Amino acid sequence: MNMLNCHHHLLLLPFLTLLLFLLLSISFSDALDFLFNSFNDTDLKLTGDARFESSVIRLTNDSNQYSIGRAFYPSPLPMLNSSTESTITSFSTSFVFSVLPQSTSNPGFGVAFFLSNSTSPPNAIAGQYFGLFSNATRPSVYPLIAVEFDTGINVEFNDPDANHVGIDLNNIESDVTRSAGFYNSTNGELVPLDMRDGQNVRTWIEFDGSLLELNVTIAPATVPRPSRPLITYKNPAIANYLSPNMYVGFSASKTTWVEAQRILAWSFSNTGTARDLNTTNLAVFLPESSSSPSFSAGAIAGTSVAFAVFFVLCLSGLYWFWQKKKKKAAREDDAIEHWELEYWPHRFSLEELSEATKGFSKDELLGSGGFGRVYKGILPNNNDMEVAVKCVSHDSRQGLREFMAEISSMGRLQHKNLVQMRGWCRKGNELMLVYDYMPNGSLNRWIFDKPKKVMGWEERRRVLGDVAEGLKYLHHEWDQMVLHRDIKSSNILLDSEMRGRLGDFGLAKLYQHGQTPNTTRVVGTLGYLAPELANVVAPTAASDVYSYGVVVLEVVCGRRPIETWSVDEPLLIDWVRELYVEGRLSEAADSRIAGEYKVEDMEAVLKLGLACCHPHPHHRPTMREVVALLLGKEVSAAPGRLLSPLSRALSGGVEVLEPPLPPPGSRGN
Repeated sequence: MNMLNCHHHLLLLPFLTLLLFLLLSISFSDALDFLFNSFNDTDLKLTGDARFESSVIRLTNDSNQYSIGRAFYPSPLPMLNSSTESTITSFSTSFVFSVLPQSTSNPGFGVAFFLSNSTSPPNAIAGQYFGLFSNATRPSVYPLIAVEFDTGINVEFNDPDANHVGIDLNNIESDVTRSAGFYNSTNGELVPLDMRDGQNVRTWIEFDGSLLELNVTIAPATVPRPSRPLITYKNPAIANYLSPNMYVGFSASKTTWVEAQRILAWSFSNTGTARDLNTTNLAVFLPESSSSPSFSAGAIAGTSVAFAVFFVLCLSGLYWFWQKKKKKAAREDDAIEHWELEYWPHRFSLEELSEATKGFSKDELLGSGGFGRVYKGILPNNNDMEVAVKCVSHDSRQGLREFMAEISSMGRLQHKNLVQMRGWCRKGNELMLVYDYMPNGSLNRWIFDKPKKVMGWEERRRVLGDVAEGLKYLHHEWDQMVLHRDIKSSNILLDSEMRGRLGDFGLAKLYQHGQTPNTTRVVGTLGYLAPELANVVAPTAASDVYSYGVVVLEVVCGRRPIETWSVDEPLLIDWVRELYVEGRLSEAADSRIAGEYKVEDMEAVLKLGLACCHPHPHHRPTMREVVALLLGKEVSAAPGRLLSPLSRALSGGVEVLEPPLPPPGSRGN
């Protein structure tokens, strides 16, 4: 009997072993723990322009104008319990990155560590926002969390400076930011850290799933880990941006300017503290002109003494001068200077505008951009007139004076298709500009922002004509030629009758007719910039025409100039041009307005858009010719001159002479 029982137990032993193995496999299936002190081409999954360079990951491509690269661990990280979704995984990670611009005078971009349930986050803008986000200022609940190491400044997103760390919940505007630095473990003081000089920066990120808390610490790779994190961020809303499985990795982007973003080492664990990295043998990337002259100790000591003596002699004088200047500025803050009398006839008081906007309340905020915030207001002393108040800041009184001199000229512009300026207010270096309020918002809202009612064909065509007439006035009919330099659908506003008006003249420049523009500063918005501006050529009226052509194409097609980044998806202009060459131009039209137009009418408008977007500025039509073609008006030009820009814009070299477009209001059955 004992022998029988023993034999029976021996038979059960393999089954028990198998059961134990399965239990262990289940318990460790969610474990993710890795350490890379260097990289090879099998360690991580790379997309876009990301690539391996001598055991280092390089995220962007210097030779591409718009570049995005992402590197992520091939297997997703289990973040939520698949059955209850109530238990959130904690993790710990450490990595070393380096950011080195080709020139310190160029705009910076930086790098981001991210968690996303997709390896290609939707609506990411090509060349911008770390390759992760759209330019929408409204947050969306989508499983995407990023820790940004930003080496540029975007004031419209409340960036504190051009060297900061932030935590983003699927929104380019960070929930929390801190200037880059680390806390000295000895005295507890914050030591600034320049993340844009090529030095290796080591980062530690800990996420506590039970507390929904993120801790971020950075320091030079040669410095031991600081005891105090730079950022401690606790927010229950983090749970809304998690999914059962999320990819972890790095993302970066760039536009025209070269900035090398590198990942040199990475460790990660969701079972405890990430393993320590070996930073002693990492490559170091320094600027080409990193060498500096050396001085003897005696020379340095002598210079220091001389400076100290000079400082002591001047300190009291400087302090007295500063106090005097401060008091004078306070007295002049509300005083009207003689040069201000040259400008607009109506100056609003700060109290009037504060009352009109309910104390510049967030509830009255219409939007924000690189030139300030815009509030809706109601002026009780002006028959309850609705206005939009834009707040603009300037660093100096002289800069403010020059800005007012230009804006005052814009204030004299009078045209039914331009947003009218009503007045101004100054408080110190703060300037508030008062415009007519446009109740129907911007054009892009009616096409792209999932409106309840999509703008129809007739309204779209009419708005394009309105904007064309406004631009013709700016380029040809006013006392001076005005280059707008930022024509895009979000700067086209709609009045109560849904008529288009061109607004936001914050980047506009004035020139005498026939004068050659002398500015070489590239401004505008990606996707709308004429290709010649990539060579830092001074903008011309043809640059505005190009931007207008992009607006024509996006309005007819219902597609943004730059959609979600993809190596297989062409830009809007290239896509429409390809359809034209293939004889399928009608397929470019927005499917939501199918049946509202005659095909030949719609194709003629698309051809006009292609003509305006010709890569060579001299081959683009003028706005006078655009209005003639779009609205069927007379123009003082020979027929060949009028039609040749359109035919030259079309691919294949075939001369296609189009008659003036049918008048607005033509519809199909």
